[in-house]
Amino acid sequence: MRIDIFSDTICPWCFIGKRRLEKAIKSRGEEIEIHWRAFQLNPEMPSAGMDRTEYLERKFGGPEGASQVYSRIEEVGRSEALDFAFDRISRTPNTVDSHRLVRFATNIGKQEELVERLFQAYFTEGANIGDRKQLAEIAVEVGLDRAEVEEFLAGEDLKEEILAEDLFARQQGIQGVPCFIFDGRYAVSGAQDPEVLMKVMDSLNAAAAEQSASE
Repeated sequence: MRIDIFSDTICPWCFIGKRRLEKAIKSRGEEIEIHWRAFQLNPEMPSAGMDRTEYLERKFGGPEGASQVYSRIEEVGRSEALDFAFDRISRTPNTVDSHRLVRFATNIGKQEELVERLFQAYFTEGANIGDRKQLAEIAVEVGLDRAEVEEFLAGEDLKEEILAEDLFARQQGIQGVPCFIFDGRYAVSGAQDPEVLMKVMDSLNAAAAEQSASE
């Protein structure tokens, strides 16, 4: 089974959704091919990112509005053993480079490790994952070659691919993430409970078994 996940590296619900998908996969114990796809929560974000205080003011009307939203996310996160530390984040980044790096890691078999580490770095350590130096450090932590990563990030390789993928998602009606696409046929939006994801997996397996039996 293949699952394409449209996600952004600064989306807390995507981190929660990742944990819930992992539970669903573990419960079913089957081989799953995961592909992380690019989506930008803030497609108009300046390349250098934005001061966190300014960002919260624009998006939530200030810290109080943000606190109401994030307190709920923190509560749900704890239920998935995720310790969000939003107070450590000082800058909201542009995520194009982090998406480029995920695609670069995918090509050398380090996609899952990098996605996990990016989420951890941003949400628990407050790392600026729009900064190429910090991205390089994160990449090295999961086994990528520093010189290769630095050379890659210094250029524009895969940028157009990432932007096109983000545009494609919006054209397909995806307005929020995470969005899980199962075998290119079924879309499940949001950080759904593992049971919801398992039902989709079971339905696909049943359909595949029925088709195989009829051939």
